[in-house]
Amino acid sequence: MISAGGSGIGLAMAQAFAQRGARVHISDISPAALAAARSALPGIGACVADASDPGAVASWFDAAHAHLGGLDVLVNNAGIAGPTAAITDIGPAQWDEVMAVNLRSQYLCVRQAVPALRRSGRGTIINLSSVAGRLGYPLRTPYAASKWAVVGLTQSLALELGGDDITVNAILPGIVDSERSRTVTETKARARGVSVAEQEALILGNVALHRKVPLPDVAATALFLASPAGRSFTGQNFNVCAGIQTLI
Repeated sequence: MISAGGSGIGLAMAQAFAQRGARVHISDISPAALAAARSALPGIGACVADASDPGAVASWFDAAHAHLGGLDVLVNNAGIAGPTAAITDIGPAQWDEVMAVNLRSQYLCVRQAVPALRRSGRGTIINLSSVAGRLGYPLRTPYAASKWAVVGLTQSLALELGGDDITVNAILPGIVDSERSRTVTETKARARGVSVAEQEALILGNVALHRKVPLPDVAATALFLASPAGRSFTGQNFNVCAGIQTLI
């Protein structure tokens, strides 16, 4: 099961798992994104759901259990970028929205998934954090705070669920080559009063490989964590970031 699987990282993961013969069920808040995903990946299950809403999550899990007949892997991918602004210009409603989508969604999905993962005998939880979950991120405080929290959630769940042989790890993508990443860069450039080209050059200047991370690289990390080779990894943060040192 992959939340927010209709586009971006979530879709790349759905494609990777499906290509390996896995049965996949995704959710997304966008009906259009789900329709496109189902067209590209015939045979996957799909459900429109807001991952931050308890009722919607429960309905998604009911549909997924009916489609899959069990559960081995949960990927908590739902997330939003949130506002790009000084902390004094960010309202409580904006803060709460980021925390709901980026953090509460993971709690809601894990809570639903654990009983089935215990029965699996090879349960795997993969939480999407970000390099903003280990680095400071000026003008992006709600996003960074939520992603640091995901790391804490991951490490705590790894200890709590280890006795059930459920692995729990976090993937921390860097500057991913995606539409959302490009939008974030454009917004940050406007906030800092520089051109998009200048902002991108500043960002990639702090990346060891001086490039963005391809979506398939993030998906490949999830595949590894869900594979037999990944069974001894838990409570870990996998930085798929091309060696980024600073967020600007």
